[in-house]
Amino acid sequence: MNAPAKLGAYGLGLVVIFSAALGVGGAVGAVGPSPAGDGHAAHAPSLPARPAAQVVPAGLQVSQDGYTFTPETTTFTPGEPATFRFTVTGPDGRPVTRYQVAHEKKLHFIVVNRDLGGFQHLHPTEAGGGVWSVPLTLPRAGTYRAFADFVPEGGQGLTLGTDLFAPGDHTPQPLPPAVRTAEADGYTVKLDGELTPGTSSRLTLTVSRDGAPVTDLEPYLGAYGHLVALRAGDLAYLHVHPNGAPGDGTTRPGPAIVFEAEVPSRGDYRLFLDFQHGGTVHTAAFTLRAVPPPAGTTPAGTTPAEPDHEHGGH
Repeated sequence: MNAPAKLGAYGLGLVVIFSAALGVGGAVGAVGPSPAGDGHAAHAPSLPARPAAQVVPAGLQVSQDGYTFTPETTTFTPGEPATFRFTVTGPDGRPVTRYQVAHEKKLHFIVVNRDLGGFQHLHPTEAGGGVWSVPLTLPRAGTYRAFADFVPEGGQGLTLGTDLFAPGDHTPQPLPPAVRTAEADGYTVKLDGELTPGTSSRLTLTVSRDGAPVTDLEPYLGAYGHLVALRAGDLAYLHVHPNGAPGDGTTRPGPAIVFEAEVPSRGDYRLFLDFQHGGTVHTAAFTLRAVPPPAGTTPAGTTPAEPDHEHGGH
């Protein structure tokens, strides 16, 4: 994966759901009322109404469900390569050593600038004893958010986040404007569709090169494309994967990559699409604003979204 594009276990017909975590194809838990009960509450005494519980979107917490993201260091020299080592401790307080493989990896690692100007999707290796290790360069001074996206064996998918720091003079950059076309290493990616909070909204990304559609995208981590979405402001995290898979007889290797995406709230989102062609992974980035439809209308092409249980609703 090219370093600038990645400064940071996903696409092609994929369900994007803000939920608790991965996968890598796992991501941000929907923010909203909890599901209805099983009906037994009808036999209980009447109680005063209480506010509905809300699920915290993925990536906002360093610890969840007894699991904690624990880095060995959080401070780096801007522009200098370093080795980042970390563990995930489990409910028993010990480093987790057993993970489920999701999209060909046991753990996916994402690093972004807090101002969403850079993105890296990296793949740590196991150093033994539950320690993960990955080469990492923070290219400029500032604050970064690191996400560990994984499924512990026998558990639900999680995405935990922590801040990393590169001390020095730093001027935060404004969020890039909303655009419908992005350039990535000589490729052009066009985005069609809208984000509508609370519904499954279709997004289609079409890849071309030198004006010609790319129809031979290559499998990358078991898919033709991967998408990470981050909510501007708090960096709530969404990592999703496509419906269909290479070699299933129906999923085409481009040029269109289709997602069914659900986001929990109005506002701006930064989308990073990874795709592989010519033996190299490329990243296209977009800013897209989620806007509710006019009152009393149902957006065309939207469907109720269901939790991504593979990633704990994430």
